[in-house]
Amino acid sequence: MRVALLFIDGVGIGRRDTSTNPLARADLLLSQFDDGSGTPLPHGGQLAALDATFGVEGRPQSATNQTALYTGEPAPKLIGAHKLGYPNAALTEIIERRSIVKRLKQHGATASFVNAFPAIYFELVGKVRHFKPSASTLAFRAGDVALKLLPEGLPADIDGSRARQRGFEVPSRTAAEAAQVFWSCAADFTLFEHFAADEAAHERDAPAVERALATFDGFVRAVLETRPPDVQVLVTSDHGNAEDLSHRSHTLAKVPLLAFGAPKLPAVENVADVGRYVLQALGVGA
Repeated sequence: MRVALLFIDGVGIGRRDTSTNPLARADLLLSQFDDGSGTPLPHGGQLAALDATFGVEGRPQSATNQTALYTGEPAPKLIGAHKLGYPNAALTEIIERRSIVKRLKQHGATASFVNAFPAIYFELVGKVRHFKPSASTLAFRAGDVALKLLPEGLPADIDGSRARQRGFEVPSRTAAEAAQVFWSCAADFTLFEHFAADEAAHERDAPAVERALATFDGFVRAVLETRPPDVQVLVTSDHGNAEDLSHRSHTLAKVPLLAFGAPKLPAVENVADVGRYVLQALGVGA
C-alpha cells in the first residue's frame, strides 16, 4: 500500500454560515461543518476532525503544525508555543531528527514531493532574509529527497496561473492534466501542498479564497478519479483560517482529514497523528 497526501494550508471545520464561510457557498469535498453536516464524500471517503491547538495557548500556526504533520511529533507542545511562518532552529532540529520522509527512506520506502520550484528559489532560500525553507522542504531534505525544478512537477497553485503571472514558464493545466502529472511523480509516499487559500484568507479576499478552494477541489477530485487501487489518498490541513473570513487570523477550529482508499481509520486526534498514520500505513513504526 502507498500513501498520497494532499495538503491545503489554512482550512478548518467551521460554521455553516454563507456570510463568513466560503466553504458554505459550494459543495466542495472540504465543505464540512462543525454541526456535523457537509458534502458527502465519494469513493467511500472517511472524515475525521483533528485538533490543531495541541492544548497550547494561542492560535495554531503554520511552522509548528506543519512540523507536527511532517514528523508525527506534537511540535507546539515540544517548544511550548505556536510558531508562525517558517521553522525556527528548534523546529528545524525536530524535523531533522524525526522527519517522516527520513524515517520512510531508512526503511526502504520511496518519497516524492510533487511541488516544483523555480530556479531562483534554490538561489535565495536560506540565503536571503525572510526567504526560508518550509517544514515540508526541510522534511524532504532530511530524507535526502531532491526538490523538483519547474516545469517538472506541479506549481503550488496547480493550474499554473499565478506562476505565469510572476513570469515563470509554466504550462496551463486542467485539473485532469494536473492529476496526471501528480500520479506520474508518485512514490510510496507522495506529497502535494497548496497555500493559496490561506494567503487569500489573510487578506479577507473572498473571491480569491473561493477560486483557490475550487481549484484545489477540482484537483483532488481528479486525483481520486484516477487513483491506483494500491494508494490511500489523504487530504488535510494544519489549522483553520479560510472557513471564517470575519477576521484575518487563524482560528481554533478543528481541521479535516479526508481519507480515500483506506481501511477504517484508527483513532486520529490531532494534526501530528496524520504523520504517524502515514508511517504506520507504510509499515514503519511511529
